[in-house]
Amino acid sequence: MSEQGSCWPFVGRGGLLGTVRQALRSGAGVMIAGAAGVGKSRLAAQALTGLEGYEVVRALGTETASMIPFGAFAHVLTGPPQGGENLLGWAARHLRGRARGKELLVSVDDAHRLDPASAALVHHLAGSGAARLLVTVGSGEPQPPPVAALWKDELLARIELPPLDGREIRSLLATALGGEVAAATVRHLAGASAGNVLYLREIVHAGRTTGRLAERDGQWRWQGELAVTTRLRELVGARIGHLDQDEREVLELVAFGEPLETELLVSLTSAQAVERVEERGLITAVPDGVRPSSGRRAHLCLGHPLYGEVVRGDCGTMRTRRRLRMLAGALESSGLRRREDELRAAVWLLDSGAAAAPGMLTSAARLAWARQDPRLAERLARAAIDAGAGVAAVALLGEVLMVLGDADSALAALRRAARDAVTEGERAQHALSLGINLAWAGADAEACRVLDVAARTLTEPAWRQEAHVYRAVTDGFAGRLTGAARSLVRARSSGPMTVRGDAHAASMEAWVAAYAGRTERSLEIAEGALADLGSWRDEAPHALPTFLDALCAAQVFSGRLAAAARTAERGMELPAAELSMSGFGACRALVSRLRGDAEGALRWCADDMARLPVREPYLGRCAAEQAHTLAVLGRVAQARQALAEAEELASRWAFTRQLALQAAAWVAAAGGDMAEALRLCLVAADHAERHELLGNLMFALHDLVRLGAPEAAADRLSALAGQMEGALAPLLARHARAAEDPGELRVVAGEFERRGLLLYAAETTAQEAAAHRDAGRGSLARGAQTRAWALAKLCPGVSTPALVELATPELTPRQREIVQLAAAGLTNRQIADRLTLSTRTAANHLQAAYEKLGVNDRTQVGRLLAAL
Repeated sequence: MSEQGSCWPFVGRGGLLGTVRQALRSGAGVMIAGAAGVGKSRLAAQALTGLEGYEVVRALGTETASMIPFGAFAHVLTGPPQGGENLLGWAARHLRGRARGKELLVSVDDAHRLDPASAALVHHLAGSGAARLLVTVGSGEPQPPPVAALWKDELLARIELPPLDGREIRSLLATALGGEVAAATVRHLAGASAGNVLYLREIVHAGRTTGRLAERDGQWRWQGELAVTTRLRELVGARIGHLDQDEREVLELVAFGEPLETELLVSLTSAQAVERVEERGLITAVPDGVRPSSGRRAHLCLGHPLYGEVVRGDCGTMRTRRRLRMLAGALESSGLRRREDELRAAVWLLDSGAAAAPGMLTSAARLAWARQDPRLAERLARAAIDAGAGVAAVALLGEVLMVLGDADSALAALRRAARDAVTEGERAQHALSLGINLAWAGADAEACRVLDVAARTLTEPAWRQEAHVYRAVTDGFAGRLTGAARSLVRARSSGPMTVRGDAHAASMEAWVAAYAGRTERSLEIAEGALADLGSWRDEAPHALPTFLDALCAAQVFSGRLAAAARTAERGMELPAAELSMSGFGACRALVSRLRGDAEGALRWCADDMARLPVREPYLGRCAAEQAHTLAVLGRVAQARQALAEAEELASRWAFTRQLALQAAAWVAAAGGDMAEALRLCLVAADHAERHELLGNLMFALHDLVRLGAPEAAADRLSALAGQMEGALAPLLARHARAAEDPGELRVVAGEFERRGLLLYAAETTAQEAAAHRDAGRGSLARGAQTRAWALAKLCPGVSTPALVELATPELTPRQREIVQLAAAGLTNRQIADRLTLSTRTAANHLQAAYEKLGVNDRTQVGRLLAAL
């Protein structure tokens, strides 16, 4: 089957394209090898496009033509051989005759399907130099000996064409769909297609046809299960090919159970059938990656994810259940030797409709939770409760429902189960789940009481450790960082730390240190723990999001933007969207905004907001960043709407509420109410100081500097620079002290630019220009203004007050304030009321501003400001 992808854009193979063309120019030619559907034919066709000086003869290997001598070249070979002329000479002469003075280039697609005579002709052309060759073959496919000899005898260079990687898939999808594609959708489609261009195209077509893939809020997003259309099923089915009964059984068992231990599969089928299926590339052996050791066992997986979709889809209900019971029975017979064996057996039994023991289901739910699969953990925990499991299953379900955004249901179930907690283990699990759910729901006082009682009354050190750590989390939510630190000290003094307890305590220590301004200490803890991830991840997998959140915060607060971007993206790639529960998209958006990429910031916010559960508090974090970014883009109405959502969602916890307070100041500034913006900056700063959020305090105080009131922040920022670790706080304090010193402002702007803080650099340079202008140094002001414009162009669409001043230097501060209000749509009377002026005075100021700017009305003013 020849690959079908020519209607899609050619993206992501530029380097290989150059390699192919160079091989055609400098040697006998090139062979492109790759799996079916990866784009071999498209790469070859693209290499021939625009290639001048050659006469190109194209041939295609097919199963039908392989039955006929020279079948692939039948369309170009005419007339009988001349007397005594051998067939290869005759065929080569005909092809050379078509060149008509040009150099002959023969392109053969799917050369592994050539008939013997055509294969011999291709080898003869390469060996004799009669033509240059561009040949594609399927990797792993049996090849005629003359074709295999082309690269084995080094007549042609051979290029292996790999599947597309994630970056290439993102670029291809964006080009094909004509718009931005959400990161989660890129990952989903990359996983489903495994980088196969042909399959990717068909999945996208199916998704658009069914509505699962659609443009939502400016981004293409996939929602729902994978759509397998008839066309896609036929393509995959053709690749699978004919299977005898034993081979089909092998493929079905792997489809339902992958990854399957080789010995387990052989015990259910036969070694011969397994070998035949593996030789065809339908299944592949992979090492057991659960534990990195030299004794890892080989496991078998499908050769492509879509094989499973098709094979499982072809099985009816009864056959599916039979296969699952076979797998579960075999695994139970083997003794459930590994931790995940119990999870897999429980899922197979559940899916097959067979009964499973409550204890097994509870243990399996715990393992699913540890593997960061909350949806599966919820399903197994509910099944365990239905089967008669006790408090342990309810407590686990409570924690799972919390991150899935249903804390109310979790609390209701936990309150009902309180009387059933009898043993210390049951009481501990119940108290921990109830306490963290109360904290999550914003019931701080009750959460503290529950966890304090648990810490006092539990006798097992491991449970006391967990109680103190959960109390630290509660204190962190509420903005009591000193209290959180005390709870962590108590956790470590309650006895020898378990692996789980140590990881959880360390993750909170890193988090508290980051938000308290001890960024270097936070980085030391988090980076050290993440370097040793394998030693604790199985025991405390949910420490990972906290470590990554701490790392993001420490990197941002210390000015390490590139590192923060990488960490945030790593957080967004956690196995389940719900477990990127810190709102890593908000952190990634913040980095983009500081870099001046406001539109990019909005895309990151939208990506995370589409993934997080409804009513999730961390959703408020994303909404606050969205409001902040919309405000600096001048989209006032949208910013106000996003802020209202943020204020509602982020209100439970101090550190999420803080971001909404900071955003509110910028929304006010975008609306032209500078007095209110400055007041709200002070409100945000006081809130951050009261709750020990020194990193946020640093940004809130610096916002005063950016909004033109450095005198209100200089002393507090200088004091803060002495408390916080890292280079950013001293730099922001230096900016505040620079005030009207243009030389110092230029130095600060240069340092901002060096660190990637392009928005700050543009604003500071605009302030430098204003300082020169106020001092009557016109030429220096113009030079600074030119540099400020150049930096502002790197922040497209951004329209902060400092940059508005850059665009309207002729106006007085009062005129500039009135112009911004007018551009925001306020009438003269509304402006007068806002600024406590008479309507006539407001109108006079506005008319004077129009004359200075050379505009006639509000619409033209709006266009001028938007031109930034």
